[in-house]
Parts: sequence; structure tokens; C-alpha cells
Amino acid sequence: MKTIYVITSFLIIMLGNQSISAAQSTNLSETFKKHFNETVQQVHETEHADEKRMILNASFSKMVEAIEIIETRANLSDEERTRLSSFKNDLSEKQNELNGLDGFEQVEDADLDEFSNFSQDYLEQASRTITLSLTTALLIVIILLLL
Repeated sequence: MKTIYVITSFLIIMLGNQSISAAQSTNLSETFKKHFNETVQQVHETEHADEKRMILNASFSKMVEAIEIIETRANLSDEERTRLSSFKNDLSEKQNELNGLDGFEQVEDADLDEFSNFSQDYLEQASRTITLSLTTALLIVIILLLL
């Protein structure tokens, strides 16, 4: 009986360790994709162009702000900082395109649904994967929820 108890305890500990090690990292781009997917759904459900533009602007701003907070608070490697900075620049570029800044023409009101889909596809097809610790990932989710 004692042997079964020891083996069972050992298996539970091993499975627990495996779960903990698998949960130590997360893909940041997946977190942002999920967030932006919700944004696209809101844009499609909204009828007025001004509200659509406001929703998209708020989403881009939240993601950029979350990245800036993470850059200052998280302990990141040089490679993670570079990837994060590149991702932030891509988001800022999309926001500039939406608003007609930095040499872009403003997205027409009639094209906002299509632009939101295009931006979502762009984020989903990003070739980079940004993997951060679970603590940093939770920080991102909390920031996105609070902003």
C-alpha cells in the first residue's frame, strides 16, 4: 500500500512540474492577436464610422502602451526587446495608416471594416513570435484589461 502511495505521489509531482514548466512562457503575439480579434468583432458590430475609428485607435493605443510598460518593467533580453520594439513599430504604423499620419492617407470611413480585417490578418501573419515569461504575459493581459 505504501508503494502505491509513493508512486502516485511521484506521478502527481512529475505531472505538476511538467505543467509548471510548460506554463513558464507564453507567446505575446497570441495575446495581442486575441485582443485584436475582439476589437475586429466590435468594429464589425458598430454601425458608425466615428465609433469604428475610435475602437481601432483605442485598441492600437492600448497595445502600444502595454508594450511600453512591459519594456520598462520587465527583465527582457536584447532579442526580446528588439522583437517587442519591432512589434510596437508595426502597431504604430497601422495606427498612423488609420489616421492618415506620417505620409499615409487616412483610411476612408467605408473601408474601416476592411482595414480592421487587414490589420488582423497582418498581426496573425507576423513571422515573429515573442515569447515572454508567464509573469510578464499576465502583466500584459492585466494592462490590456485596465486600459
